[in-house]
Amino acid sequence: MGTTQLESVPEPKYWHLKTVLSEALDSDFAVGEILPNERDLAARFGVARATLRQALEQLELEGRLQRRRGVGTTVAPPRTAVSVSTAQHDWPGAPGDDWQTSDATAAVPPLAVRRLFDGDAADETHIVRRTRLAHGQAVAAELLYVPAGSVSELSAIDMPSGPARGRAVLRALQRLDLEGQDRAVELGSARADDAKELDRLPGAPVLVVTTRYFSEGRTVAVSVATYRADTCRLTFGDSGDVEISHPGQARRAS
Repeated sequence: MGTTQLESVPEPKYWHLKTVLSEALDSDFAVGEILPNERDLAARFGVARATLRQALEQLELEGRLQRRRGVGTTVAPPRTAVSVSTAQHDWPGAPGDDWQTSDATAAVPPLAVRRLFDGDAADETHIVRRTRLAHGQAVAAELLYVPAGSVSELSAIDMPSGPARGRAVLRALQRLDLEGQDRAVELGSARADDAKELDRLPGAPVLVVTTRYFSEGRTVAVSVATYRADTCRLTFGDSGDVEISHPGQARRAS
């Protein structure tokens, strides 16, 4: 990196610094390389550490940098594609689904989730936790909410604990006639449990993809999937499909 002092510019100083840093990442650093510490960087560019942090946070949000526990801030690999298909005919857990079931419990879902069921969510709801892996790296964590009434044929004998319970709930969903789904995407902050699973810091930017599944004219399941926003890019094709990008794997949206 050069040692040019920042001049007075019409845009916020941190934004100009972000541009300077981005150019340096392209020319002076390799993927995975650790950046100098904040004190050295701030001194090199003649800015306050608060200004530097704003620039680094923006670069992290844009996927240029990654902050890793016990390592520091590293240069992120280029993004490649993992699809989040909007196809209307697949239940979670259907063949080709690349999510792994890690746990399942029965509990009352949060109020925001209950509202998505239009009052149909029973007090007892199966909550299935799943993780999406790519090249051994967790890129998303999901909570799938399935009211007991949606899978009423699921007998007590089918209800073990942990991952086996989750797989039983997914099998029960396959027996329903899926009429369609809708999906919403919004920016959020990683909760402590999701941050740990995704190897991010709590509060790190994430993309929250909420999907409602419909059968028999009502919402029978809701998925809340949390993707790492620092490594994700969304594109929307003519078909309405969504493509989420992350380092290390490329797949076209279906």
